[in-house]
Amino acid sequence: MKVIIIDDEPLARSIVKEYLQLYKEIDIVAECGDGFEGMKAIVQHEPALIFLDVQMPKINGFEMLELIENPPAVIFTTAFDEFAIKAFELNATDYLLKPFSKERFNKAVQKYLNTSSIPASQPVIETAAQSPGQQNRIVVKDGSKIKIIPVNQIHYLEAADDYVKIVTAEGQFLKKRTMSFFEQSLGVHQFVRIHRSYIVNTQLITRIEVYEKDSHLVLLNTGAKLQVSKSGYSKLKDILEI
Repeated sequence: MKVIIIDDEPLARSIVKEYLQLYKEIDIVAECGDGFEGMKAIVQHEPALIFLDVQMPKINGFEMLELIENPPAVIFTTAFDEFAIKAFELNATDYLLKPFSKERFNKAVQKYLNTSSIPASQPVIETAAQSPGQQNRIVVKDGSKIKIIPVNQIHYLEAADDYVKIVTAEGQFLKKRTMSFFEQSLGVHQFVRIHRSYIVNTQLITRIEVYEKDSHLVLLNTGAKLQVSKSGYSKLKDILEI
């Protein structure tokens, strides 16, 4: 069974590696020091299970999982906060709070082995992604590259089938999320859902015009014009105090 260890701390990786020596059925195919390396290794080796740290440089563990089409089963190894623990408890395979004992480690591995393959759960990723530390940027794949977009650089978001189009001064990027997810997670940054197809950065609005019966258009200082629904206009009036 292929396993990958992803943690920026060499000592933490060595401890997991040492504890795994007990399991002859497990083959450690890669050790990675950050999320970029981890993502490449997962694509290359297609492991059944990964041991994943949350707080890492460049991109963190949750952001890495978001970028993988079909993430493997995950045992989180972390010294992370209570919000993340609540997310793990939803239905992650297991989580290990650092420093963890060999007995606790074995319990996590046995849980995985006894329940067969449990892939990384989207609810876990989405719940954890709404923690305060996760809301100030969005990580997307841009071809073969990874792009980190600070939330304050987003002009607006647009529904695009199973994806959301994120529009910035640098271009447009697709993220496999829902509009409802972004409506909830970006609310603290003065983003408002003005239409079923649009969420706008209210800081960029220069004017609101009547479009047709019960609908309006917002004009952004970027030149973009976006349709506003009746309910969206009501939200804008409250926020902009017009």
